[in-house]
Amino acid sequence: MQTDTTITVLPGDGIGPEVTAEAVKVLKALAGSSDLNFEFNYADVGGCAVDKHNTPLPKATLEQCKSSDAVLMGAIGAPQYDELPGHLRPERGLLDLRKGLGLYANLRPARVYPALASASTLKPEYIENVDILIVRELTGGIYFGTPQEINESGGEARSTMVYQKHEIKRIARVAFKAAGKRGNRVCSVDKANVLDVSKYWRRIVKETATEYPDIELSHMYVDNCAMQLVRYPAQFDVIVTGNMFGDILSDEASMLTGSLGMLPSASLGDDYALYEPVHGSAPDIAGQGKANPIATIASAAMMLQYTLNRPDLAETIEQAIETTLIAGCRTADIAMNGETPVSTADMGQEIVKNL
Repeated sequence: MQTDTTITVLPGDGIGPEVTAEAVKVLKALAGSSDLNFEFNYADVGGCAVDKHNTPLPKATLEQCKSSDAVLMGAIGAPQYDELPGHLRPERGLLDLRKGLGLYANLRPARVYPALASASTLKPEYIENVDILIVRELTGGIYFGTPQEINESGGEARSTMVYQKHEIKRIARVAFKAAGKRGNRVCSVDKANVLDVSKYWRRIVKETATEYPDIELSHMYVDNCAMQLVRYPAQFDVIVTGNMFGDILSDEASMLTGSLGMLPSASLGDDYALYEPVHGSAPDIAGQGKANPIATIASAAMMLQYTLNRPDLAETIEQAIETTLIAGCRTADIAMNGETPVSTADMGQEIVKNL
């Protein structure tokens, strides 16, 4: 008996349409050999929505996302939107989408594929067995705290970092539960030696940890964590941190894997879920077939795992990615030592073949 799943696809801007097309191709191929049946519906968000609807997040897009089983997104943003007022910036659409869907937990795995060890900027012995899950709080912190303002007449600007107890506890619980399925270790990252918000964060994480006696909890300042990620990344299992710190650290962790084009993510709430690559819209290579679709395809695998509860099919995609990489298939961002890069579509097709 087939299981019907409705997916809203938000291709977005830049390379977004190219990489989401390959993820959809993989999901369709997977459905052909499984009991799943996908219905794909498309909507606008980001710069393309500004062009068509004069808003980065049309109400119809948000409602369509809410009526779907899951959301698959590409990327948003482009230089031509940089000077727009804040409420019209493509990034505002993404923030409002996360807020509107209640997506408070962002899961960003950083796993080193053995076939890509040479693409990392670190020596192979430092990245062996690296498999990190960064759990980033997504709807609080300095990105959402008020007031947010630029006072031109006063010659100052202001952003406010705010975290409430329930926001810290729920993201900590996500991290502890995830660690229970991995290595049973959580490192909470903050700046408690300077920021009052971080002092409170640390206290509430410690309090929440008593609910998970089998999980080992440690704490680290964000600057030290940034250093340790390049000094000895294999020490980490699950990292839990706030919105801004998680944004920065997960991008840093991407370079352990060789490219931002390799990192997927899942944004989860109590009722909805959105899956997207960590990378941006890369307008400089948009439309050229150079983008790496693996992060988006791996995001689709996370969708199968977290929303559809099909870890078996998620692993099928992951194995197909690994087989493709072992065979030497490379897009330009991960091609090394004279390797001839393949196009975005060719990479997607090879992964389909290896399903």
